[in-house]
Amino acid sequence: MSQTRSRRRLALAVPVVLSLTASLGFLPAAASAAPYAETTAQAADAPNLSYVVNTKVDHRTIASVKKAIVAAGGTVVITYEKIGVIVIHSANPDFGAQIRAVRGVQSAGATRTSPLSVAGTTDEGAVQVLTKEQAAKAESASAADAESEPLESDQWDLRAIGADKAAQINPGSSKVTVAVIDTGVDDTHPDIAPNFSASQSANCDGGVADTSEGAWRPYTVDDYHGTHVAGEIAAARNGIGVAGVAPGVKVSSINVTDPSNGLFYPESVVCAFVFAADHGVEITNNSYYVDPWLYNCLGDPDQKAIVDAVNRASLYAQKKGTLNVAAAGNSNHDLDSDAIVDDSSPDDSTPVERTIDPHECFDVPTMLPGVVTVSATGVNNVKSYYSSYGYGVVDVAAPGGDRLYQIPDTPSKNGRILSTLPNNSYGFLQGTSMASPHAAGVAALLKSTHAKATPAQLQWLLKTQADSLNCPVSYDQDGDGTQDAVCEGGKKANGFYGSGLVNALRAVK
Repeated sequence: MSQTRSRRRLALAVPVVLSLTASLGFLPAAASAAPYAETTAQAADAPNLSYVVNTKVDHRTIASVKKAIVAAGGTVVITYEKIGVIVIHSANPDFGAQIRAVRGVQSAGATRTSPLSVAGTTDEGAVQVLTKEQAAKAESASAADAESEPLESDQWDLRAIGADKAAQINPGSSKVTVAVIDTGVDDTHPDIAPNFSASQSANCDGGVADTSEGAWRPYTVDDYHGTHVAGEIAAARNGIGVAGVAPGVKVSSINVTDPSNGLFYPESVVCAFVFAADHGVEITNNSYYVDPWLYNCLGDPDQKAIVDAVNRASLYAQKKGTLNVAAAGNSNHDLDSDAIVDDSSPDDSTPVERTIDPHECFDVPTMLPGVVTVSATGVNNVKSYYSSYGYGVVDVAAPGGDRLYQIPDTPSKNGRILSTLPNNSYGFLQGTSMASPHAAGVAALLKSTHAKATPAQLQWLLKTQADSLNCPVSYDQDGDGTQDAVCEGGKKANGFYGSGLVNALRAVK
């Protein structure tokens, strides 16, 4: 599969779906069965790793596989019977190979390369906290508009997609919830508290949902990513701070980060998708990639199991009525190219440079079937310099910010995105992490307008109502005479912007 590809997303999804066949369309089962009694002794100093085991979806098979797991030296953490995913801990160095030989197991593998201990977000660069001087300038400029929030004059991104005008028509329905699968959300922030849904929030670290009070919050003030994302989606129009794209909808928090290293492991994301679906969430925002692999290759048994497990959970959510929206990534990679050099994986131990084919190795969850893939733009509606792209992969574009080449004429003249931070503060971030929640917010407005729309219909509306953007004549952002990225396709669909820039105003009309 090394020939040049310019397939649309449907065609791109076919190999995934075909190679993930079974109950919900997953990987083929192993042909042989291993006897339960033959268990390899665990080495005294062997590391304790986490695994996902994916099985046929029937009670008898799952029960049989769980017996085999125990016999192979594994401990069952949780079983998601509806999708046939079992989360395991084991110090048996041969656990993966042994369990893959068990009848009924369709794929199995380790979800990390380093031992369990008592950040794979898609923002680009550190946060820049809004200063008192910047806030004063923004508040002064915003005061000229009676409908504006105090800091809204610095929110060029809302105006870029018509979200400021949309809010005057329909700010979104409180019956619609967007779950922020991320680093946790500070629901005590005055811009988030009015729209926060605690009953649809949890901490899924390790694969088991913890719904105790506050479990969904960030571990530290430095875990600001999820709070920033939540504000972009649904910061209330309450005369305080900033406004979100859909200031009338609900937002919830599903914290999926490992508290020791901030990484987003597969079992936690599986838990998040299932929890969101089972708790009536209409839309999830996914501004991260699943660690430890930037790209998960189906030719590797561990990475194949990760793709399978997260795909099962994502499809389960879609079947329950949840639309999943995800960031395209910040590597400026062409996700429809013949080859990509990945020198960052695995990110939980020692990275090893490898060349992958993005048609066989997937950025999860953004490249999974049915997930809305979002690229980032700046104030000039041009692809942000860091944003990954790809013809047939990117579905839509949305404001993510560009601090280098697209500077807005705002009070702070900051090309990044202003939103909420923990401890009642505000700050600027950029990345496809910021683009994805803009698209999720517009999807929430669409769901508010079309209450019975399915996830597939919402995605179609999101793309149909987007503002078409042509490929730029030149994309030499730094002016060195070399194209920094190549855009393929036409105005209706291309690799930089997919179907175009999301439009909040059309969503409410």
